[in-house]
Amino acid sequence: MGKRILAMGAAAVLAGLSVTVGTAQAEGTDIKIVLPEDLDLLEPCMATRSNIGRVIFQNVSETLTEYDAREGGGVLPRLAETWEQMPDGSWRFHLRRGVTFSDGSGFDAQDVKHSFERALSDKISCETPRYFGGMTVQANVVDDHTIDFKADPVQPILPLLMSMVTIVPEETPIEFVRDPIGTGPYKVTEWTPGQRIVLTRRDGYWGAEPKVTSATYLVRSDPAVRAAMVQTGEADLAPSISLVDATNPATDFPYLDSETVYLRLMHDVPPMNDVRVRRALNMAIDRQAFIGTLLPEGAELAVALFPPTTAGWNPDVKVPAYDPEGAKKLLAEAKADGVPVDTQIRLIARTAQFPNITEVMEAMQQMLTDAGFNVKLEFREVAEHESFYSKPYPKDQGPYMLAAMHDNSRGDPAFTMYFKYDSEGMQSGIADPKADDLIARASAATGDERAKLWQELVAYLHDDVVADVLLFHMVGYARVSERLDFKPSIATNGQLQLSQIGFK
Repeated sequence: MGKRILAMGAAAVLAGLSVTVGTAQAEGTDIKIVLPEDLDLLEPCMATRSNIGRVIFQNVSETLTEYDAREGGGVLPRLAETWEQMPDGSWRFHLRRGVTFSDGSGFDAQDVKHSFERALSDKISCETPRYFGGMTVQANVVDDHTIDFKADPVQPILPLLMSMVTIVPEETPIEFVRDPIGTGPYKVTEWTPGQRIVLTRRDGYWGAEPKVTSATYLVRSDPAVRAAMVQTGEADLAPSISLVDATNPATDFPYLDSETVYLRLMHDVPPMNDVRVRRALNMAIDRQAFIGTLLPEGAELAVALFPPTTAGWNPDVKVPAYDPEGAKKLLAEAKADGVPVDTQIRLIARTAQFPNITEVMEAMQQMLTDAGFNVKLEFREVAEHESFYSKPYPKDQGPYMLAAMHDNSRGDPAFTMYFKYDSEGMQSGIADPKADDLIARASAATGDERAKLWQELVAYLHDDVVADVLLFHMVGYARVSERLDFKPSIATNGQLQLSQIGFK
């Protein structure tokens, strides 16, 4: 198919060299976007991670299907025009014709097969496998524009799962690339790590031509600085600003955020291997005190790692009551039984992950200390935080809680439960046979039975296992230049499609 081999691999990522391509740009249609976090990678199979996804997901790297988060749900065609379930339970996808990659090469079913197998390969640490846990999936090319996916057990939501698999040319090596080649309307024309990334609209895109000619991404960790940059015209869009800076109704817009903040607990390390300690951690935090102060009004208290709009939500599960005295009693009881409750527990958070994260974590540290815990707060940059977040976890670290945010905007718990709570899950801190069984049965079920099993699992993890310290379903604020025609949505934090931005 005449495609060039991608030569820039992991070594180039570490080298941090700038790649620049000069292009003609239309006046007034270039924009600047200021983000809270730098990017450590531009690898397509990592685009489900929010700091990467809001730059390249669907802008550079597209998927077969797309979840319609802006218009209330549903699976939309993207690189696949149609699909249907076959008599044996497999799914057949009919691919869009006339599509080319940004290097000029053609798109066909072999690219899809390679992209899927590459993303799930154990030779590369992609995020994609976390959504396909607990199943085996085989991709079979029927012809250049038709491909079948056969899952065991049969997956009723496989077309939705495919909305997470970014497509790359079949020559893409099974290693992280620095110069992503995609079918999207933009290509990466500059990446200077720590400074800026530039996406430029490309010729030959299969879909409608976006209004934005180029987007320059800048990084500023201070939300007040990000807000000021838009106010002064130094930037056009800040997808994440703090509540205190959202002072102008003409430019500042709240949006339902699909992110859930929580503290991930490791159940195999004392003292957190004792359920009384995990209950005490939950009782020690006054969640409601954060709403309308450090966090915006509208943020909701969490009892699951997905928002209440998700199928399988359990309305009967209640937020743990704030009870520091009760927490002290549980710790005393555990200590009397020999549990080392005085051991220092590290609280590890990700720098600039959301507005006011420093103040939020400091307040939680104080609440936990007041309840009798010995907590040390640490902040890590995104790459180092990731080493604690996904398996293989670092060894001999002692007890720690990992402050994290989880994004599930796709309407089904399958995008959460396996990789967060199964014994083999990539980001799981537990190993519980009953949870594993419920996850497997719910993932293969349909309709009311599927929702019922997810609800049972939510209650079991929250009330019986006390798996984590679940905190907040977030509300975000964005500042948008008055020259742009754009309103943020539930998808904004994890993906920011430039094709959805217009000009007034």
